[in-house]
Amino acid sequence: MNVDSTVKPSKTHPKGLYLLFFTEMWERFGYYLLLGILFLYMTDNKRGGLNFTEHTANDIYGTFLALVYLTPFLGGLLADRIFGYRRTIIVGGALMAAGYLTLAIPGEQAFILGLLLIIVGNGFFKPNISTLLGNLYNRPEYKHLKDKGYNIFYMGINVGAFICNFVAAYMRNGFGWGWAFGAAGVGMIIGLIIFAFGSGTAQELREADVVKPTTKEDVPLSKIFMTIFVPAIVFAVIGLYLPQMIGAGTFFGSASNDAFLFACVPVVSFYMFTYISASKEDKAPLGSLLYIFAVVIIFWAIFHQNGNVLTSWAEKNTNREIPQVLENSLKAMGVEKEFVEKVNGDSIMVVKKDEHGKVVMNGKDTVKVGEVATYLKNLPKDQHPKKGESLSLANTELFQSINPFFVVLLTPIVVAIFGFLSRRGLEPSTPAKIAWGLFITGLSTLVMVTAVHVSGMGASKVSVWWLFGTYAVITTGELFLSPMGLSLVSKLSPARLTAMMMGGWFLSTSIGNKLSGVLGHAPLEYVFWINCAGAMLSAFLLFLFVKQISKVLKDKTGAY
Repeated sequence: MNVDSTVKPSKTHPKGLYLLFFTEMWERFGYYLLLGILFLYMTDNKRGGLNFTEHTANDIYGTFLALVYLTPFLGGLLADRIFGYRRTIIVGGALMAAGYLTLAIPGEQAFILGLLLIIVGNGFFKPNISTLLGNLYNRPEYKHLKDKGYNIFYMGINVGAFICNFVAAYMRNGFGWGWAFGAAGVGMIIGLIIFAFGSGTAQELREADVVKPTTKEDVPLSKIFMTIFVPAIVFAVIGLYLPQMIGAGTFFGSASNDAFLFACVPVVSFYMFTYISASKEDKAPLGSLLYIFAVVIIFWAIFHQNGNVLTSWAEKNTNREIPQVLENSLKAMGVEKEFVEKVNGDSIMVVKKDEHGKVVMNGKDTVKVGEVATYLKNLPKDQHPKKGESLSLANTELFQSINPFFVVLLTPIVVAIFGFLSRRGLEPSTPAKIAWGLFITGLSTLVMVTAVHVSGMGASKVSVWWLFGTYAVITTGELFLSPMGLSLVSKLSPARLTAMMMGGWFLSTSIGNKLSGVLGHAPLEYVFWINCAGAMLSAFLLFLFVKQISKVLKDKTGAY
């Protein structure tokens, strides 16, 4: 389908973009606030956290991220076939707000319930707001602006992601974990109010919110539930118990990994069946999307290690000491305790135990049992605080704002570069941008390979600039890949299947996210090399078919 040449291209974006921009900004404020402190909350044993081991926390982190991006498959289907996009977005936002507020209640039961509400809510919200945005740009006068529109929308995501970690640090240090999670809920409610009131009066959004009629090639919803969701539950149970029955322990590192990856088999099979049974007109676009979904899994496995592997690196292996001038400024503003973590020299204790873990007697006295603060374990003894003194450290979650900072900083630059190349007829096609994004992601992992080497495999601390460096490079790759992926799904999907295929994009994200939890168990000296090899292989596989996929895109839309 070619672009209508009788319609004059617009020089401005549709007004609905800005409503969706601010809605998504506040929704992502809450979501990334949660991600910034989730791992820290689970492993905290001093300030009211859950006191989980790092192994358990990695497992839960990966499972949560996986399920958060698996449920968009269902949310996309329901919006496509029954409810429409705006109504499904509002329901999803309300469930997410309830989930954040539930997390504010202490205890493991509230924790699990809160995560479940967020998982379901995100499934209704995430694919449909992206689809609604794409529909705005399906009008002939806006089609040429679609990639740039997704870049702008993506910047809104990261404005919220940048701000949220400062709010998280302020709330959890000054008032406690519950207040931080509550702030996430407030952010979601603000986004929900903006969308509910704005979308009701925006003519463009009402026109973009159209439930598409099904065709004879589409699988009925009743059959989908019986052939996908019921088998997914059965496969999950098999994955949970089969390794134990055959004495294998686990197949993929933990019972939850096994259950999740087995459960994905019927869902992936559904997408394959959709492709096999598609009409001749739809087969090439659907095949191109499924191929891209497969290769970008590795990107998400690397990218979302920011919440576990890189958070752990920031906490243990990065020099987080705050310059005195900055600490004085925070004191003057009255927010020192909200943004500064104190490691007190009075808490440092020498512990002597025998091979059975029993305290060794030292003369007449027992050596007091304690533990050197985590931050001090790989800090030279002469740099430890003395008794009565303390070290002032930047809160770990603040490092989560480096990535969105670079997104906001680099987005205008990337858009300008693509505009410059476009005016000269040199702009890469959307599939080529995604392939370059994978390659650049591979380069980012080499920064951390070097950082690990400099630290002596984690034996000593290194400069914070290593984290800034790796985030700067991977963010560049992200800007080539993530918003372009959303744009490509909108361009190539058959109109009646757009939200379902957007759910497929998030399914690949889901599997990658689960792998980020699995890779969190890998030894420090190997994990970044594994990341590098995976990213480079994925980039190579996509570059092999960039020309073919670009041709399919041009045949369908009239442009690359």
